[in-house]
Amino acid sequence: MSLLQRLSEESAWQQFYAYKTSLSCHKSMEKDLPQFIEQRSYLPVCQQIENSMDFPLPCRAVINKSSSSRKRVVYAYPEPHNTVLKLLTYLLIRQYDHLFAGNLYSFRPHRTAKDAVRRIISLSCRQPMYMYKADISNYFNSIPASRFLPELQQVLSDDPQLYQFLSRLLTAPAVNADGQIIADKKGIMAGTPLSSFYANVYLRELDQWFYEQRIPYARYSDDIIVLAPEMNQVQDHAETIRHFLLQRELHINPDKESFASPAEGWTFLGFCCRNGTIDIAPVTVSKIKHKMRRKARSLRRWSDRGGIDSRKAAAAFIRIFNRKLIDEPQDSELSWSKWFFSVINTTSSLQCIDHYAQDCLRFLISGSRTKSRYNIRYQDLKSLGYQSLVNAYYRYLPSAQCQNDAGT
Repeated sequence: MSLLQRLSEESAWQQFYAYKTSLSCHKSMEKDLPQFIEQRSYLPVCQQIENSMDFPLPCRAVINKSSSSRKRVVYAYPEPHNTVLKLLTYLLIRQYDHLFAGNLYSFRPHRTAKDAVRRIISLSCRQPMYMYKADISNYFNSIPASRFLPELQQVLSDDPQLYQFLSRLLTAPAVNADGQIIADKKGIMAGTPLSSFYANVYLRELDQWFYEQRIPYARYSDDIIVLAPEMNQVQDHAETIRHFLLQRELHINPDKESFASPAEGWTFLGFCCRNGTIDIAPVTVSKIKHKMRRKARSLRRWSDRGGIDSRKAAAAFIRIFNRKLIDEPQDSELSWSKWFFSVINTTSSLQCIDHYAQDCLRFLISGSRTKSRYNIRYQDLKSLGYQSLVNAYYRYLPSAQCQNDAGT
């Protein structure tokens, strides 16, 4: 039976809903998906697929990259088609997971980016390791459909009906851009549900080669890291990666390509490790400080224009970043405490972020960057709801230990 037939099964939808709500899914999905299932809104889309009718064109949008002035192109199918593709992706990822090597960590059941980081930590702590790291430029949208489709056909050799459907989506020559139908070389369409599965498929031969050679290597979508005890070995591995990517018509982002010695340590997926010390990567710290700076300026302007008590602006800043950094997640984005605290073993970056957040708050309340802002005491910030990341981390450690003890 083709996976496409499962799209009309209510049991598959209930299973999908149970999975999504077991995670930190967005509140809108938690609210809307049961109604979508109950009303069987997926059935007209399933009928279209069964009758080989054309899907609506994906919508193309250009958005700002997080904490950057750079733009990126993303795509989305209209509802309810997009929701049906989410279920299809959920089924695909589980049906074909056995085809991927153990060193691939992106978009797989029971594997996360943190598993990749822990694996690299384990390997690099056994002996000194040199490191090579690469980031593929515009990976999702750069994959040529003509090169990708044979790879996909091989993976889906047991489900030709599914392959034909996906092939039609990938080879559709046009997209909807602000209401205009335009031709577009869209690759595997970043932002669409299926792109996560496609991103795993296209480089699986590279992953498999390193896995079979037992070379310390990990990939998370477009991020690759490889380790070796000698610099000449890691340089050879880097050349292997470059050559493979070039054959696949992909390019490495030169700004994110790097080598490092054991003394320099490594950074990967938001973490850095040096001499056994595991911390939040400097670029990740810079991004959150940039967000804090922008939000503080925005709230100060809001306070000045509206004649609003500056302490209310500070309290708003605290609520925003407590939710992002410390509180239980309310949507699909994990808080920092959920993501970083279980891996790091130092508070160095947390202290840096704490000091910066406190400085933003003192600026918000006083409207000044001068020394007079220090008249606002730490206790004043706490009275508005401020929570220190360092304190939150030390609160986390005993609870994490208790959970580990309970599980043993």
